[in-house]
Amino acid sequence: MNNVLKDEYFTWVSAAGKGRQGEGKGSERLAEYMTDVSRKLRIGNVVLDNRLILAPMAGVTDLPFRLLCREQGAGLVCMEMVSAKAIFFHNKNTENLMEIDPEEQPAALQLFGSDPDIISEMAKRIEEKPFSILDINMGCPVPKVVNNGEGSALMKNPKLVEEIITKTVKAIKKPVTIKIRKGFCDDLVNAVEIAKIAEGCGAAAVAVHGRTREQYYSGKADWDIIARVKASVSIPVIGNGDVTDGPSAKAMLEQTGCDGLMVGRAARGNPWIFQEILHYLENGQKDFKPSATEVRDTILRHAKMALRVKGEYTAVREMRKHIGWYTAGYPNSAALRRDINTMETFGELEKAVKTILWE
Repeated sequence: MNNVLKDEYFTWVSAAGKGRQGEGKGSERLAEYMTDVSRKLRIGNVVLDNRLILAPMAGVTDLPFRLLCREQGAGLVCMEMVSAKAIFFHNKNTENLMEIDPEEQPAALQLFGSDPDIISEMAKRIEEKPFSILDINMGCPVPKVVNNGEGSALMKNPKLVEEIITKTVKAIKKPVTIKIRKGFCDDLVNAVEIAKIAEGCGAAAVAVHGRTREQYYSGKADWDIIARVKASVSIPVIGNGDVTDGPSAKAMLEQTGCDGLMVGRAARGNPWIFQEILHYLENGQKDFKPSATEVRDTILRHAKMALRVKGEYTAVREMRKHIGWYTAGYPNSAALRRDINTMETFGELEKAVKTILWE
């Protein structure tokens, strides 16, 4: 960023942090700069094609789904979170979670845990795997994770956060990032503090979900906290929360000044959202939707990839939730979802998708 734009940027972010948009030509120029989707995002030594990132989601962002999102324009895909302790104990299922296809790169591998030594040592153990970025989960709200002092529970212990990041950054050469929330609860909103700690410890970027752990995914994401984090650190800040389409993506970029956008739940059953956002930011095109035929073909392709990776028993059962997301709002989708829950073979799934939904 040149000096003029840099000066305009801080003026603009200050205004955004107060809930106002900047005024005048400087703000307009900055808005154009911030929403330039062709601008590449650098995280450490990794340069992304664009600033759109698929969020890590347990049970969703497996290898087949990541490949589909990458094809549709995601600049970075994030894997399902992996337990550092599970790697330590050589858990077989964990090895499968860490499988990476060359076609999906760059990919971020996300670890979760609370022991600085185990996280850093496991990061070093797996560094030869072909992921590009190592992310540390400090935002997961699930009780079984939080009750172990992991995920978003880490935000209650800034000193532990500092130790985890410091040791992990020293242990590996690949960029280390963190994913956090606004805070643990309304009485502990400390995303800015945690982001500053991360930057001081050598983290290459920070993703901020604009909700507290107590909120889970309810209510409206607080984009102001993302703007405040962006104004407080110099490393890239990735905004997360309520990015559901092109207009919301543009709004987050303009209102927060964030460097990248992370798309989570809105991508379930909709890998096309990345193309939608790209098209909207490039030319304002709003109605970027796949045809019914493309949805059908993508469901079947997704299922075939899952079949190859996981085998028929697991693939058919895991595709049930994906099909529910893919087909929401389509005629006969309720019947399809009802029938798919009793199916056990790919042949049954294929026949139902080809006939029930689109007839």
